[in-house]
Amino acid sequence: MTTSSFIPGLELSHHFYLEAVRPLLEEAAPGIAHSAARLGSGSEVLGFDTARSADHEWGPRLQIFLHSQDVPRHGARITELLSERLPKTFRGYPTHFAPAGEADIRVMRTTDGPVHHRVEVTEPGAWFTAQLGFDPRTDITVADWLATPTQLLAEVTAGAVFHDGLGELVPARASLDWYPHDLWLYLLACQWRRVSQEEAFVGRCGEVGDELGSAVVAARLVRDLMRLCLLMERRYPPYSKWLGSAFARTPQAPALTPVLTAVLAATDWHTREHHLARAYEAVAATHNQLGLTDPVDPATRPYHARPFQVLHADRFTTALSTRITDPDISSLPTTGTVDQFVDSTDVLSDPGLTRAATNGLLSL
Repeated sequence: MTTSSFIPGLELSHHFYLEAVRPLLEEAAPGIAHSAARLGSGSEVLGFDTARSADHEWGPRLQIFLHSQDVPRHGARITELLSERLPKTFRGYPTHFAPAGEADIRVMRTTDGPVHHRVEVTEPGAWFTAQLGFDPRTDITVADWLATPTQLLAEVTAGAVFHDGLGELVPARASLDWYPHDLWLYLLACQWRRVSQEEAFVGRCGEVGDELGSAVVAARLVRDLMRLCLLMERRYPPYSKWLGSAFARTPQAPALTPVLTAVLAATDWHTREHHLARAYEAVAATHNQLGLTDPVDPATRPYHARPFQVLHADRFTTALSTRITDPDISSLPTTGTVDQFVDSTDVLSDPGLTRAATNGLLSL
């Protein structure tokens, strides 16, 4: 593989569709209505890909969406024609994806035979349901929202639609653009509750000589504050690999990054707590700027009679909860979306497992 310089994956896939895939699609099924996009998993969909990304499941790839009745009529022929006629390389990158020896992972490799391409031919309902566990072209329920990890919502709403001849991808993605207002308030309230549950533990662990435990709690709180900032900015927090990259693009990042870094670098709980207090107050000020509730005092304070400086973040949970008007949402336990009570990348990448976990909680 020879490339003069790295091409971002979305740009590569867009050109691949226009110059290589679409002409063959029109030959295989002239005039067929279709949509084309690069959505779903992959660092390029979120805009975080680099040259390193090319080592697996990255390259000239996309989805072709057909009407449901057209997939059995034309799908196999389109897939076969692409395999036979796609160029072996495109913009210096192989179009053939060979097995990498790990499950279904494939990597770009040159070939002299038919191309095992990464052009998926599907229909919108099946694709969305496989990705999310539901079809957003119909009504989206509260359970749908809560059972879907923010990583998966980001993968479907990010990326790019190159052509929407079906007229279905753009409105479906728009319906997923962000949570309904009351549900947003609820998830913010749940995120503040996560902070409130552990903010005193940084000092308590340190007080008994457990600096390692104090550091672990502090790191959890840093992550929760980063996710909270993304939720405030109406951005779906990605999973751990890209959380810092996504946070860096928020308006809060320039001021907060050095403070949060100082929290993680601290070697004693007093210093850790000092920097966390600054971070709490900055995020609390951002909450007030949103105007979602009456202003809440952003100042930190002692934790009851104990000598630990905290925000008492539950005050923000209460303020947000009182603004929820939907009874179905206001009656929910303050556990939030699946990301707020499950922390396994295996679960958070499987719509079936996340739906089972969420439905189990909602049935309690």
